[in-house]
Amino acid sequence: MSLQTNLKLSLDEGLQACLDTLETLLPEMIEIRRHLHQYPELSHREVETPKLIAKFYRDLGIDVRTEVGGRGVVATFRVENPVKAIAFRADFDALPIQDAKEVPYKSKNLGVSHACGHDGHTAALLGFAKSLVENKERIRHNVVLIHQFGEELYPGGAMAMIEDGCLEGVDAIYGCHLQSMMPSGTMYYREGYIQAAVDTFEIKVNGKGGHGAVPHEAVDPIVVASHIVTALQTIVSRSTDPLEQLVVSVGSIHAGDANNVIPGEAVMTGTIRSYAPETRKMAREKLANIASGVADALGARAEANLESGYDALWNHKAETAVVKNAMEVIFDEGNVLETPPVMPGEDFSYYTQKVPGSIFFAGACPKGGPYPHHHAKFDFDEKAMLSTAKTFMAILHQY
Repeated sequence: MSLQTNLKLSLDEGLQACLDTLETLLPEMIEIRRHLHQYPELSHREVETPKLIAKFYRDLGIDVRTEVGGRGVVATFRVENPVKAIAFRADFDALPIQDAKEVPYKSKNLGVSHACGHDGHTAALLGFAKSLVENKERIRHNVVLIHQFGEELYPGGAMAMIEDGCLEGVDAIYGCHLQSMMPSGTMYYREGYIQAAVDTFEIKVNGKGGHGAVPHEAVDPIVVASHIVTALQTIVSRSTDPLEQLVVSVGSIHAGDANNVIPGEAVMTGTIRSYAPETRKMAREKLANIASGVADALGARAEANLESGYDALWNHKAETAVVKNAMEVIFDEGNVLETPPVMPGEDFSYYTQKVPGSIFFAGACPKGGPYPHHHAKFDFDEKAMLSTAKTFMAILHQY
């Protein structure tokens, strides 16, 4: 008898019934996901997606609030004499990327696609909600179902939804992100920092333009910018504790438009990713000082403008233990793994600043091999939606 069979035999009867219901709901989750995939909507411009979500809940007879924080949807599944209120969150916005996949559910909205799996997050949470209704007598807690807009574009939707009361009365919150680069069927948890803080920067270098044949009469901002790029690497290599994680990346440099002209200005942009608040503060200060100092030494001027993005995402200890225990009940031992922290940002961080919570990853590598998130050919194994919904259900039963 396999380990998986042994685990299933040890499941609480009520949980097993709920998991069985979810198995039957996978085709509906796939149908919802593929519809959303064909009609994606950009961050903070979502109109039809929240309507679809709200209608789904109304048809189930679940109380629903719309326009929460702007475009969010919050549904509340209620039971008599609830012990706790547990929240689960899914995001539903898409990206400004042309869908390059050749599949029947390819995006029909030009230049927009679900290239990060948010359509799968939404479908999984809706399937989970339907299983609650079909097993109401087995549920002991109120469940708050948070559908968030705008995660891909700062300031995101989380802060606005929190300000509009989506966490009122909530005891704990959980979420999941599908991961196309992780093997399908594997599940990942992590206590502590799991996703990085995000900052962006723009550095303008002002030199002195001139003829490319007489560079000594000019102050070349391209050369200055190149020295700044090199010097910025010391923030990580020489100013950061080797045990701390930090990324400082320049993503673009723009200057000039002729091969024989030294331009007067160069502009570079980039990102900083960090975890510890003190490391984040240091990196921002160092970047500004290095830019102005290097430019000054070379006879130019540089100004750094920094914009703060999402805070680092912290998973609470007790809630992460709930996630781990839930996974171990329903998945093979070898498929429940601890993930290292990752550098992409996630505004789920603001939920766990307000109430205890934890986000986890579901391996979703599709057949034929994966493309990374935010790639034009991104896709995922749709069975990962079932793994996500099952984990939500097992988390709920941990309480």
